[in-house]
Amino acid sequence: MKKLDSIDLKVLTILYNDADITNKELAAKIGIAPSTCLERVKRLKQSGVIKGAFIDVNLKTIGGNIEAIAAIRLQPYSEQIVNKFRDDLLNYPEILNLYHMGGSYDYYIHMSVKDSEHLRQFVFKNITSRDEVTTVETSLVFEHSRSGILPNFGDE
Repeated sequence: MKKLDSIDLKVLTILYNDADITNKELAAKIGIAPSTCLERVKRLKQSGVIKGAFIDVNLKTIGGNIEAIAAIRLQPYSEQIVNKFRDDLLNYPEILNLYHMGGSYDYYIHMSVKDSEHLRQFVFKNITSRDEVTTVETSLVFEHSRSGILPNFGDE
């Protein structure tokens, strides 16, 4: 892929904060023609720079009253076991994010459930019951915030 230029970075910066902006609004903010903007976004998607766009749902409005993060250790540890664990857990609607980690835990699992009993049963039935899981430490999330600022890794 060719190096990103200043227009590409402006496109990414604006979309990172508001992926729902129209192409016409995006083009106007950057100062380019809508057709040029559309081609830029299309190229960024095709090249894998933009992997997708997501909505941020207020989980409480659909019954997700508790968010939690579980730290998991696996044993034995192999690529096959790690991948199966990931693939299996991604099938559960309670799972919001999975983080495969280096360090003292192998995975951090971010989940949303309706209440404490739902959390308890979900962890027992779907995590601790697995043979490869040796440790589970679950913590409640009081608040989750996301930065709307695109990281800048350019030469400064």
